[in-house]
Amino acid sequence: MPEESNPLSGLWPLVPSDATDWLLELCGDGVTGFMPPAMPDSAWVLNAMYEHEQGPAEVSYHEYRQARLADGSIRPVGFAGIDLEVGVATGGGLGRAEHPGRGWRRLRWAELARRTGDPVVPDGLLPSHRCFPSAKRKGSWPLGIVPPTEGSLDRDTWNRLIAVLTEHGPAGPDTSCLAYYNPLMLAAVDFDDLRVQAGRLGDAGILYDNPEAGFSPSNLWAQDRSWVLCTDYDLWATKVAGPPALIEALLNDPEIEAVRLPWAP
Repeated sequence: MPEESNPLSGLWPLVPSDATDWLLELCGDGVTGFMPPAMPDSAWVLNAMYEHEQGPAEVSYHEYRQARLADGSIRPVGFAGIDLEVGVATGGGLGRAEHPGRGWRRLRWAELARRTGDPVVPDGLLPSHRCFPSAKRKGSWPLGIVPPTEGSLDRDTWNRLIAVLTEHGPAGPDTSCLAYYNPLMLAAVDFDDLRVQAGRLGDAGILYDNPEAGFSPSNLWAQDRSWVLCTDYDLWATKVAGPPALIEALLNDPEIEAVRLPWAP
């Protein structure tokens, strides 16, 4: 998209990639996102999942796909004569996510944990596809549940998180921020010249619809480094590191579902 027709470039212009140098020193490699330690506190904001009002179906995503392949209603995926229909169709996705629409409701991780007996996040693990094994059939989710996507916050959670950050930002909506998109998110992969953009926290909503990345940013942080968030490319949650008042606000927010992980502070 030409820069002049992209409103994002006006509100969030590119800045030199060395803006991430402090994160590299603090966190190490940022190929999938710079994962910060507690600063001095932290919490994990969980990506949304949804359940159909009729409840989880008896058929899994994988079983449904195999049935459609068998009756010819869809064609197998292949490339250059190679059959790519291998592994399990889990039902999970990658990147941005929206509310599925009418007939669907938010399914809280805590609710699914009570139903299945699985922990919200197993000890020693991070929020990812390894969570809720009891909810799946041979590794595949039931059709009536839309599981969290990897690598990006869903839109509703992103918008609410920005609102909470704005309430606790050093200058509210005028808080100067920087956003980093890891190379795996971008069509033009470049591991040397990292993509960093600068703007106002009050304009952060537009970052979700970056036409060059189908993801929310890997990292967003206040220029004064009072807080930083990381959405790792391989995870189902975003870690927010910052002052205790901000973390308590996230943990107690009625819309956001957030948890502390003692083994990943």
